[in-house]
Parts: sequence; structure tokens; C-alpha cells
Amino acid sequence: MRTFINVEDIGPLEKALVEAQEIKNDRFKYQHLGKNKTLMMIFFNNSLRTRLSTQKAAMNLGMNVIVLDVNAGAWKLETERGVIMDGDKSEHLLEAIPVMGCYCDMIGVRSFAGLTDREYDYAETVLNQFIKYSGKPVFAMETATVHPLQAFADLITIEEYWQSQKNQKPKVVLSWAPHCRALPQAVPNSFAQWMNAADVDFVITHPEGYELDPKFVGNARVEYDQKKAFEGADFIYAKNWSNPGVTNPADYGKITSKDMSWTVDTEHMSWTNNGKFMHCLPVRRGLIVTDDVIESKNSIVIPEAANREISCSVVIKRMLESL
Repeated sequence: MRTFINVEDIGPLEKALVEAQEIKNDRFKYQHLGKNKTLMMIFFNNSLRTRLSTQKAAMNLGMNVIVLDVNAGAWKLETERGVIMDGDKSEHLLEAIPVMGCYCDMIGVRSFAGLTDREYDYAETVLNQFIKYSGKPVFAMETATVHPLQAFADLITIEEYWQSQKNQKPKVVLSWAPHCRALPQAVPNSFAQWMNAADVDFVITHPEGYELDPKFVGNARVEYDQKKAFEGADFIYAKNWSNPGVTNPADYGKITSKDMSWTVDTEHMSWTNNGKFMHCLPVRRGLIVTDDVIESKNSIVIPEAANREISCSVVIKRMLESL
């Protein structure tokens, strides 16, 4: 595996889930694969779980790890071609990327959407430059449009908590929730993509106008009535995203709804089938979810976060095996 961006890159999900459980049972089983190998983690944006879980996974696999925070520990980087670099950006990605590739065997990239130019963001301009010019295997640690390591961890968590999977599919609901800041669509995009590929009954619910890109929605059922969507659900995945600009391109990246009735509270969870509450974290309490829900026995946000180490371990292991 040379790149990890979309669900197709991981291959059959059943095999990946078995491998995840194997690694969870023995996190150091494949240390020999990473001996004398180096992972470089490039951060254009802040991170807590992704930084810690990815570094831990690489170390479990015997790798050396270099972490570069572009905004704090490097020259400011220009990403556009054909510009006159007479501003505050001293180095171009087209030189920086192959240099980075000289010092490592694998690269993880984290770069968020700018939320001003939909075409630029959805072209994955920054990530694709790393794939093209680094000469190394590259995996996404969240990009402008996707966060596959999170979605893989989400699927591992659902698999672990679903007790009746041999008899019926779990009902999984991705629910928009309000937020005070404009957030990218990467997490909901990937969650939708991975749930469509999994053996679940998948529903997406959000206010009208917040439709995700059809290539991620896939075969999911879209329900604009949040209560109808929640009815009988086994898992509720709450997440805010800014307007994707699908129905109105001028709205891309904007907050076009702050409807607090979408905040997941005890009443919302009462509509479910004793459903588990999920969120990728960090979460804004009182906006996305109330204290009583996220602190309840049905909240699985911490096990979900812990599985980030496992999803990343599977990905890095697969990439090491391809070197």
C-alpha cells in the first residue's frame, strides 16, 4: 500500500478488522517491520489524537519518528505554483517536499481545508503534491476533504460494541450538530465513505442545504428530520460541518445554520435503541452534545479515540510491508 486516503486503499474491510484486532491483542508483534525505518509526520494544522496516536503506532512498529510542525518549526511554505514569492513565505513545497523525502521512508500529512475555495480544497492540492514529489508512501492524517484514520477507528469501535452483528445490521446515524466555528467536512466525508463500505444500515441527518458531496454520501439514506433519523439507532455519530456548497456553491465553508435543536441531548438519545454516542473529539460541549450524554455510560468517545492507535498501526504496517 503506497497511499492511504480513501476506504478503497485498505482493501477488504473484514480482513482489515481482523488485522486490527490482532494488533490490539499484541501491539508490538510487528516491531521488526519498522526497524531502521523513519516516519515523518507533517502538520500544517493543530492535532492531539492524530499526533499522539500516529507517533505511538509508529513506535510500536519499531520506527523512528520525525514530527514537523510547519507553522512553528519550519520556514513558511508556499503551496501555489506560478506565484512571485515576495511575501512572508520563504520556501516552496515543490522544493521542501523532495527534501523531506530524503530523510524518511514514509510520510503522514495533515492539512485542513481553507474553506474559501471549494475546487482547491476538493482537489486535495497539498496532499497530492506530497504524493507526486516525495517519492515515498504517503498517508492522510486528515486533509481538506477526508480523515480516513479516524473513520477506520470509528469502524473498529462499532465492530467492538455491536453485539448482534450476526443477526442484523446495526443502524448507524451521522448527525450534523451546531458549532460556533466553520469546520471542514473531512470527518463526516470519511465516516460516510467508510460506513457505506461497511455492513451497516447508514443514515445521514442534517438541516437542508448541508448536503455532503454525493461521492461521499453514496448509498446512504439522507433524512432531514433528525428525530426520524435517530429512531431505533444503535450508534449516533454527532459532528458539525460547515456548508459543503453542494446545493449553493456560494455557501461553501460558511455557517448557514446554528439551530441548537440539533444539539444531541438526553431526549435525542431516548429516540434511539439504547444507542451509543460517538464523536471524533475535540468536542464543544453544549453545542455538539450535552454533558449528560457525553458523560453517560453509552458514550464511547474515549474507546473510539483509543482505537486511533490501532487504525494507524494497521495502515503503517501495510505500508511497511510494501517498502
